[in-house]
Amino acid sequence: MATNYDVIVIGEGVAGLTAAGELAGAGLKVATIEAQLFGGLVININELDPVPSGSEAAGGAEYASSLVEAAANAGVTSINEPVNTIEASGDVKKVNTDGGSYTTKAIVVASGARLKRLGVPGEMEYEGKGVSQCADCDGPMYQNEGVVVAGGGDSALQEAIVLSHYCKEVRLVHRGAALTGAAHLQQAVNAESKIIKIFNAEVTAVGGGQMVERVSIKHADGRSEDIACAGLFAYIGLEPNAGFLPDTVKRDEQGRVVANDKLETALPGVWAAGAVRSGCGGLLDDAIADGKKAAAEIRARLG
Repeated sequence: MATNYDVIVIGEGVAGLTAAGELAGAGLKVATIEAQLFGGLVININELDPVPSGSEAAGGAEYASSLVEAAANAGVTSINEPVNTIEASGDVKKVNTDGGSYTTKAIVVASGARLKRLGVPGEMEYEGKGVSQCADCDGPMYQNEGVVVAGGGDSALQEAIVLSHYCKEVRLVHRGAALTGAAHLQQAVNAESKIIKIFNAEVTAVGGGQMVERVSIKHADGRSEDIACAGLFAYIGLEPNAGFLPDTVKRDEQGRVVANDKLETALPGVWAAGAVRSGCGGLLDDAIADGKKAAAEIRARLG
């Protein structure tokens, strides 16, 4: 038997929790549905840079916890189940999960994104055995070891800086000819002697015994090289969590959900907010703004 809500928010990341709190605070019956831990990618960040406007939380877990608390206090129901499909024909929408079906008048897709994998031999085999996607979580395990970070954007630079606090050497492998992260992050990386930049190269394989012992890279000129290391951290971009949406929901070339200026998708009554939405910026303030805008548009629509 389906459970009825005014609004269902898919995802308990920053955008989703913000939208849910705003909507519940306006007196609507709201549920959030999240398959994983609340907070999304921000939960793994020890030091927020920059800190979201109006927040005193220094770390991602603390900030996400404050959003969860605020949503709960506003009356939001939290459902911990993976979403399989949505049905959005007519005025009544339905969200289908492993645990059942939930009907609603409006849906906010705030399912976020996940870090892309390199897709190279050994990456999956050594997951948790030296291959990691969280420097803040796993950095202390590599005390006085050498590691490789793949990428050249904000996340790669931030994680390389974190790892430099523990590791004797951090090799930053980037396929481009120059770093692409924010200027202040580039300055911090350039000032840290432990971080060795390798441009015009990409990781091609991960190898070792019981744990990671080496990473193979290929240079643009065709040369191959093995780097002895204890760990690999890849930050080469994000993939949207949008596989549960029907094909009628338009996506951009990266697979992110396309929405109009009111954040409504091609399916009437279904909005998109945060990292899953095409055009959303990468800052927490951008996710917050999306959550608030989606909530405002839904309040106006539902009256």
